[in-house]
Amino acid sequence: MKVFLIYGGKSAEHDVSILTAHSIVKEIYYNYYDVVPVYITREGVWLQGETLFAPTTHSESLRLTEGDAKSIAQTEAEVSYGIRITPADIKSEDAVIFPVLHGPNGEDGTVQGLFEVLDMPYVGCGVLASATGMDKIISKQLFQQVGLPQVPYVPVFLYDWKNNQEITFLRCEGSLIYPMFVKPANMGSSVGISQANNREELIDAIDKAFQYDRRVVVEQGVEAREIEISILGNTDIHVSVPGEVVKNKEFYDYDEKYNNGGVELQIPAELPEELIEKLQKYAMEAFRTIDGSGLSRCDFFVTSGNEIYLNEINTLPGFTKFSMYPLLWEQTGLKYSDLVEELIQLALKRYSEKVDYVEIN
Repeated sequence: MKVFLIYGGKSAEHDVSILTAHSIVKEIYYNYYDVVPVYITREGVWLQGETLFAPTTHSESLRLTEGDAKSIAQTEAEVSYGIRITPADIKSEDAVIFPVLHGPNGEDGTVQGLFEVLDMPYVGCGVLASATGMDKIISKQLFQQVGLPQVPYVPVFLYDWKNNQEITFLRCEGSLIYPMFVKPANMGSSVGISQANNREELIDAIDKAFQYDRRVVVEQGVEAREIEISILGNTDIHVSVPGEVVKNKEFYDYDEKYNNGGVELQIPAELPEELIEKLQKYAMEAFRTIDGSGLSRCDFFVTSGNEIYLNEINTLPGFTKFSMYPLLWEQTGLKYSDLVEELIQLALKRYSEKVDYVEIN
């Protein structure tokens, strides 16, 4: 079976996507699959590389350069070529798509819609779950509907910000207290997120967030531990042991997550059993609320008084060497290569069930 591994993309999380793709390339079972790398450049060009029958040695080999058939046949050691294709060119029988496109146009339902049109099985959440899970404002409203606990928040829209900032100040400072955290509504990996301790910093933080999206969410800062739960399954949902993100300072950004190693992961997190069960229950409920499938990771805040707040659900968590999602499953008893295999099987099962449903009706 072919696995079309789709990575890169136009979002700010382009480099994270390449690291994730390389991790999968190193661990997938090549006795079952041939891996076809499909790299999307920062400009949105789709490049298909040579089919892989064994792991690559370095992640940069997946950062393809556009070439032709002759270029690929005469590939130099330091250059990896790919042929320009259209998305429709990946349409294939006996194949599955494994997308690891983080951020907009990757985990927000847009590319998932393309896969639905191509009528091919693909790993991860579908259109609805991807779109709602990615959008911090919509997901918060949905979680509020089902009674999941969250920190207070205020949505901010670009039109209001441009035309009357005082309204935003009244709404934020009227219902929240400093420190506040400001985030683009549709972004991940801490891209565009800032902490604001006063109005001046709030202005800068909102301006920064609007560089990535036209909608922004301002959240109440809380003094709490950051606990994460991994989720795996379709209708039969499984949850991992909890992990804790241990920071050496109050707030960490993209660079500290992926480049500087400024974050330590404590797995499993030291928590009372009763609290762990509640976190796992909330994670499954959040997953069901957005109609999740395949995989997700739920992020929580836990205060010193053991109060729980759902921070967000991530429908396409990273697979880098620093990533919590696969490490949680490894601690739970599922090693990385088996996790990749399970995700592929879940994709095939969901597609098969959808086909059966269509035929019945």
